[in-house]
Amino acid sequence: MSIAVSAPSADERTTSPLDRPDPMKIFVTGTRGIPDIPGGVEKHCQELYPLIAAMGHEVYLATRRPYVAEPRNEWRGVRLIHTYCPRCKSLEAIVHTFVAVLKARWICADIVHVHAVGPGLMVPLARLLGLRVVVTNHGPDYDRQKWGLAAKSMLRLGEYLGGKFAHEVIVISKVIGDIVAMRCGRFSHLIHNGVHLPETSTSTHRLECFGIDAASGYILAVARFVPEKGLHDLIEAFAQLPGDMQLVIAGDADHPSDYSNSLKKRAQRDKRIVLTGYITGDPLHQLYSHANLFVLPSYHEGLPIALLEAMSYGLPVLVSDIPANREVGLASNRYFPPGNIEALREKLLKFGNRGISSDEQEQYRNKIIGEYNWSVIARQILAVYKKALGISLNSNREI
Repeated sequence: MSIAVSAPSADERTTSPLDRPDPMKIFVTGTRGIPDIPGGVEKHCQELYPLIAAMGHEVYLATRRPYVAEPRNEWRGVRLIHTYCPRCKSLEAIVHTFVAVLKARWICADIVHVHAVGPGLMVPLARLLGLRVVVTNHGPDYDRQKWGLAAKSMLRLGEYLGGKFAHEVIVISKVIGDIVAMRCGRFSHLIHNGVHLPETSTSTHRLECFGIDAASGYILAVARFVPEKGLHDLIEAFAQLPGDMQLVIAGDADHPSDYSNSLKKRAQRDKRIVLTGYITGDPLHQLYSHANLFVLPSYHEGLPIALLEAMSYGLPVLVSDIPANREVGLASNRYFPPGNIEALREKLLKFGNRGISSDEQEQYRNKIIGEYNWSVIARQILAVYKKALGISLNSNREI
């Protein structure tokens, strides 16, 4: 079900975005959709765009129909445009973005914000249609193990075209900014992912439904079931631990695969391992609130929101020693070499019941307030939109 979009008038078609009064009309693509759809880009958009809409701007977000269980026209001030795409991992992003760009032109969007490198393939089309384009590079998706050679080549091309032809480029980490500078020869705006500081939950009834024993403690991982998340390493390392502590993995696969099926079979061999499937809201809130330790064994990340969420709950964390995780700036003993099962096993044994000091928790809190604050991020994004529109930051036009 799509929302009705009326045809723009002749005057609207010929009016420059610079001549139009506020609010800005912002069209978002490159995400599967919101709310509560799995994925880091999806979480990013779910947190960001309601804030921008609340600031008085018109926000349209193109969802991918196969992922939308209950179509609605609007969510928290964001207008949802349910857009066709094939349910095929190698085609859905490019087809969806093509259709979304045409819709953005039809409604005369002031800004088209394209998320991720694959959808960047459509940035030249958006420019040819006269649209102002901002791209957010969430990381080198071509490093993900699920892609074959042809798909990796197209993702690299999307990164290049998005970086070259967008009016402005945003990156979520310094590492990605270096890639954009090297491959595209241009400046990018560093704007991190964000997270909220929650009140921890004292309830455990959601955990009990999954058979999770909060009193005995558990190790938590939150990730999609894809090879680059390294969950197979975590399961193998955990299987070597003594005792009754549980391992809880929250997540699932976007598309069932040999890998996701084998991961579930491995987990079934150990009764201490609990797979919750993809969850959000209060169940996930309770999982974070009562965990003994959060683990992220990834081989590849942009800037992991799940890690930031664990830090926001004051959890002790263990993460793989990859550039994106290093950029968060944890203590050195919080890292382990990616793919090193023995090193991970030793860290799990050491930190599983160790807890976290109040000083380290305070460091997490200050880092989130200072660097990963969604309200600050929303205003930084709007400043980039203003620059893409050619509006001076000293202009009287407010954002």
